[in-house]
Amino acid sequence: MQKMIFLLFILTVSLFSFGVSAEDEVPQEVEEAAVEEYAYYGFDPDIVTNYLSSGRKLGFVKISIELMVKSPMDLVAIEHHDPLLRAAIIEILGSKTADKVKSLTGREEIRRECYEEVNRLIKQETGKESIINLLFTKYLYD
Repeated sequence: MQKMIFLLFILTVSLFSFGVSAEDEVPQEVEEAAVEEYAYYGFDPDIVTNYLSSGRKLGFVKISIELMVKSPMDLVAIEHHDPLLRAAIIEILGSKTADKVKSLTGREEIRRECYEEVNRLIKQETGKESIINLLFTKYLYD
């Protein structure tokens, strides 16, 4: 029993010593990425719009969106262009069918399309791509 505990102790110590030497060899890109300070911008109020539905019934969707940006300084430009970005997202949502809005794969396609359009508009207005990701934090439809 004591031999087993001793072997377990030796194994634990050797694993920790491996971890220490592996940390010394962290690539520079990983260290630089860890230093970056991401920030989030949330559209307020939530985006509410209609979408194409079958028959004469209109469907609606209510979405909370958070934009992940490269640095807190990019938030000023994002906030300044909020109306432009909001209008683009509403236009994308309004052109979708009920099947797209209500399916998980359709929701991901919509998110990706919104991300690409918002990033294109910010690059057009500011000259740089500052948006890293677009997240749907709330997604309600009827």
